[in-house]
Amino acid sequence: QVQLVESGGGLVQAGDSLRLSCAASGRTFSVYAMGWFRQAPGKEHDFVAAISWSGIDTVYADSVKGRFTISRDNAKNTVYLQIDSLRPEDTAVYYCAASSRLTYARPGKDQYDFWGQGTQVTVST
Repeated sequence: QVQLVESGGGLVQAGDSLRLSCAASGRTFSVYAMGWFRQAPGKEHDFVAAISWSGIDTVYADSVKGRFTISRDNAKNTVYLQIDSLRPEDTAVYYCAASSRLTYARPGKDQYDFWGQGTQVTVST
């Protein structure tokens, strides 16, 4: 088991930046591939970004490429999501997730075993 706690969300203006953090506890964090997903009101969980256990392999949704950056610090058991040039359509609850089955970064949410409670990001115009 691994427990995940997201932080760093908030109310920001379009064009601002945020850095979301996801702190992990429990089993060895470094063996898990990690992902970020988001859920806007009335919508499904959408994939945002993922990173392999080593941090070398990353993958992004097309809608966030060039604006979002995923990274991890295995010594701190933390994965980050840097969000730049925020847009109103980025408004959502952002969740981090851990996969014990993935070697590489992959987008499929069904491959992630553990989920955090989420952090709200609201972008105003």
